[in-house]
Amino acid sequence: MKKVLVINGNPKPNSLCKSLADQYTSVANNKHKVQQVNIGDLNFRISLDQGYDRVAVLEPDLVDFQNKIQWAEHIVIVSPVWWGTIPAKFKGVIDRAFLPGFAFKYVDGKTIPDKLLKGRTSELIITLDSPPFWYKYIKGNAIYKQLNHSILAFSGIKNISSTYFGPVINSDNNNIKAWLNKVAQLANIPK
Repeated sequence: MKKVLVINGNPKPNSLCKSLADQYTSVANNKHKVQQVNIGDLNFRISLDQGYDRVAVLEPDLVDFQNKIQWAEHIVIVSPVWWGTIPAKFKGVIDRAFLPGFAFKYVDGKTIPDKLLKGRTSELIITLDSPPFWYKYIKGNAIYKQLNHSILAFSGIKNISSTYFGPVINSDNNNIKAWLNKVAQLANIPK
């Protein structure tokens, strides 16, 4: 039994991402301890106005988010592609919560910081309005590069899979049912 954190990165209260995250949580709950975070429910100041030059006091929702990341052994990120990558509020959570001393630590004399979230795995579930093939191979797959390379791997979290659903804009009930079934299969796979 693993500790699984499901993050719905879509800030809208009702969305396909929310349905997919709920489906994953429901199915994974049969075999694992699962918690879910819906980015849209979090209250915090998005901007990191001073960068890392000044320590910003974290709002309670961000402290809770950090606690859930530390609790988790496996992190499932469900996110839409907005303007090529993740929604601004989701990026704001990363900017504000994945801080030095929490996600990574700079060490004197080393150019690469220590990764403080090692030992965790992740999987990405991505929705988009363009065909996945087009987005991944023609447009450059920016969301994967951002999430996997620039955030997760930088912090020590190893991504084990990525699943893309699209185009959402032209989808019908049959598409959505198939995508929900696929997420149920993903949630049922031992982590």
